[in-house]
Amino acid sequence: HVVHLSPASSHPTAGSQGQFPVTQNVTVVEGSTANMTCRVDYNDNTSLQWSNPAQQTLFFGDKKALRDNRIELVRASWKELTISISEVTLSDEGQYTCSLFTMPVKTSKAFLTVLGVPEKPEIIGFSRPAVEGEDVTLTCITSGSKPAADIRWYRNDKEVQGVKEVNATGRSFTVRSTVHLRVNRNDDGAAYTCSVEHITLNSTPHQVTEVLEVHYAPQVEIVHSLIVPQEGQYFKLECVSKGNPLPEPVLWTKDGGELPDVERMIVEGRELIITTLNKTDNGTYRCEASNHIGTNSDEYVLFVYDPNALTPHGPDHALIGGVVAVVVFITLCFIIVLGRYLARHKGTYLTNEAKGAEDAPDADTAIINAEGNHAHAEEKKEYFI
Repeated sequence: HVVHLSPASSHPTAGSQGQFPVTQNVTVVEGSTANMTCRVDYNDNTSLQWSNPAQQTLFFGDKKALRDNRIELVRASWKELTISISEVTLSDEGQYTCSLFTMPVKTSKAFLTVLGVPEKPEIIGFSRPAVEGEDVTLTCITSGSKPAADIRWYRNDKEVQGVKEVNATGRSFTVRSTVHLRVNRNDDGAAYTCSVEHITLNSTPHQVTEVLEVHYAPQVEIVHSLIVPQEGQYFKLECVSKGNPLPEPVLWTKDGGELPDVERMIVEGRELIITTLNKTDNGTYRCEASNHIGTNSDEYVLFVYDPNALTPHGPDHALIGGVVAVVVFITLCFIIVLGRYLARHKGTYLTNEAKGAEDAPDADTAIINAEGNHAHAEEKKEYFI
């Protein structure tokens, strides 16, 4: 359970022929066992002693000095004194002293660091189903970590950002992280996981997950079984409704009223079945679904075709009919434009005819005279000039 060791300070005295104690800093996880070792290279029958941070003697050589069942002797000789502290608590942390009783006394310090293991986290703030559009706050809390643990949030395995807060609680820390969100129907069933990471947990973080439940109004869509319904066929309409709580049952109507009371028309759960179609089934079918959040509906207009009017090449005839309609439309437009042009040309002809009609025996002569008069007018204009 020892995490790491690092050299501690020692205080050799010149001329002591290497007669001084050497210790190492120790880091352990709370609840485990810490071994404190003190060594000396040369010892002239002099005793070694371990003392705790309160300067209480723990062991003097192989003699136990403090009544604490957790503290035991591991090894005692002229060159080494090793003791163990089991079930280490955070209060055991501090600076321990190894003393070599020469003249003067030589000491070496060793710091015992105790790491606090974070408790398993819990998520608070979500104890009931939320309603779509509502603001929800999720708070993850873990206590007992030292140093302070890190908290990360995940939504369906994708990390999201939270707001972290750290508070000291005695020798350890309480860490909390908060996520704020405005929920919608996409959050229904979403898993929010709080993951606590800490040096004492290695690569296996503590995790807790909250699965959101969000209530929302229904969504409704009618799905039909036939593209071209024909007389005599089996026909099914299915009302696909989503909502939380799930709307049960759904309500079917036709043309704003109740469904016809005929044996051919059957309602089974969300399905409306017409076993044998005929022309009387034409109309607008409506499916309505409700829960305590709201109501929604969808409509389907049914038109039953005569199978004798349809052929296997029906789609080709429809395409040809469309092309013919376009050609007829273009032809009509051309006739209209041509008619307007001819009407305008005829007006010009009649106007010129009137100008030369005074002395002309017929219409053609009138036009020629009109043009001639125009020429004469120009000649007169030049003559006067």
